[in-house]
Amino acid sequence: MSASYAIDFGTSNTVITRWNSATQQPETVNLPGISLQLSQNPPLIPSLLYLEDANQGKVIVGQAVRDRGLDLSSDNRFFRSFKRGIGTDIQGFLPELDGKIVSFEDVGQWFLNQIISQLSSSLNQEEEQIESLTLTVPVDSFETYRHWLTGVCQALPVEQVRILDEPTAAALGYGIADGDVLLVMDFGGGTVDLSLVQLNQPAQKSTKPLGFILKWGEKALGENSGQKVTIARVLAKAGQNLGGSDLDNWLVDYFVETQGLTRSPLTTRLAERLKIQLSEQESATEVYFNDETFESYELKLDRPSFETILKEHQFFEILDNMMAQLLQQGRRNGIEVSDINAVLLVGGTVKIPAVQNWVQQYFDSDKIRCEKPFEAIAQGALQLSQGIEIQDFLYHNYGIRYWDRRDNCHNWHSIIKAGQAYPMNRPVELVLGASIENQPSIELVIGELGADNSTTEVYFEGDRLITRQVGGGKTTVQTLNDRDGARSLAQLTPPGNPGSDRIKIQFWVDAQRSLRVNVEDLLTNQTLLANQSVAQLR
Repeated sequence: MSASYAIDFGTSNTVITRWNSATQQPETVNLPGISLQLSQNPPLIPSLLYLEDANQGKVIVGQAVRDRGLDLSSDNRFFRSFKRGIGTDIQGFLPELDGKIVSFEDVGQWFLNQIISQLSSSLNQEEEQIESLTLTVPVDSFETYRHWLTGVCQALPVEQVRILDEPTAAALGYGIADGDVLLVMDFGGGTVDLSLVQLNQPAQKSTKPLGFILKWGEKALGENSGQKVTIARVLAKAGQNLGGSDLDNWLVDYFVETQGLTRSPLTTRLAERLKIQLSEQESATEVYFNDETFESYELKLDRPSFETILKEHQFFEILDNMMAQLLQQGRRNGIEVSDINAVLLVGGTVKIPAVQNWVQQYFDSDKIRCEKPFEAIAQGALQLSQGIEIQDFLYHNYGIRYWDRRDNCHNWHSIIKAGQAYPMNRPVELVLGASIENQPSIELVIGELGADNSTTEVYFEGDRLITRQVGGGKTTVQTLNDRDGARSLAQLTPPGNPGSDRIKIQFWVDAQRSLRVNVEDLLTNQTLLANQSVAQLR
């Protein structure tokens, strides 16, 4: 017997769900030894890793790290919040362990490999195996994170693998009725994402679900499932690298300033416990004992003080700006605030009362749902194996680099706009001429264009991984093909010269988010490239 599984790999916690074919319902998987089972929460795997041997990839993960006390010392073999560093240019120290420079991509791969290995070991191999696996990705990640996850999946002993963005998975996980317009707020340990999603029933049933397919098995996911096909269309998106781990750091900073505490993994853990307690009660207390000085501290915090700390860090201003951006995108798609049928809250940070109160400033309380903040994403991701079809659009702008003569520097010309649906029905055309005498080839650098008013800086402060928004008024770009052998699109025979148009390029995006081109030589009327993939988009 084979089964479908889904993994929501989170910054603070990771959730695994499986489809129970007997009950036709999703259920959360409890892996003894690495899952944490609390009475008020489903089984969660803390996204923690301790590296025993870098060369062999021998690691301890999840609750086992806490049970052994490996998270309470400043040991550079202990990793937390590593998801937010994957695919990002890190400023700071990366440890060399066992003669190997350890990257966050390494840590993330070891973590996922280990939990999937333990999941496989927990199954009765004669009766059950992992046939399909769906993993979720943050909506505001650059495509390097998706590529990293793709690489991890290629090595997994799983027949069929898919990727789905987290907000769409959350909408499916709450099982909202067809036709409803939903606002999904996914606020986890590392990111906050707002998405407007609409679920509807198509006129004709598709034989196969759409989506970004990483690896095919012998049959497509969803075939012969007997389930109706639903389309989840994403109408608008906004995201920030802001999460519960940032709030933990703010609390640590508060106690450092008010009580003279020393920053350490232990004080970070205590701050996290205080935050969690305040989601259930008006005040919280934790006791801190310093093994070096033999001093003890009693850490106390109430909800008003916590909210004051959030305000001092412009927490609600950041959320207000995101909401304004999202609603503006929605209006461009004909969606007003009154058209939103439900607001779905997912991620551990949405349990904070101040966050729920902030949401209630925008929406009536009867529209807000928060009954399964931890499980909705993983349960929704399972729907891809049960006949769900996903329609989405590109979140980022994509452009080509050119030399700006006025400012005497490189700049970027957008060719594919954020919000573009795919596959594209009509290509974007661009006509170019040679820039130098006897130019032998046409080279283009393609980039993924980020926000034009701020950047996210990731850096270390002591042993803490920190992210912050930095103003700059300049477009942030992640190049997709700026390397030898990838920039050259086509050879020019004869060579090109300035003064006239030489080539016509058509750009479009296919169903798998691949940017493709046709290149025509206007001088010779020859086709130099046809349906050539030049970059993988998100």
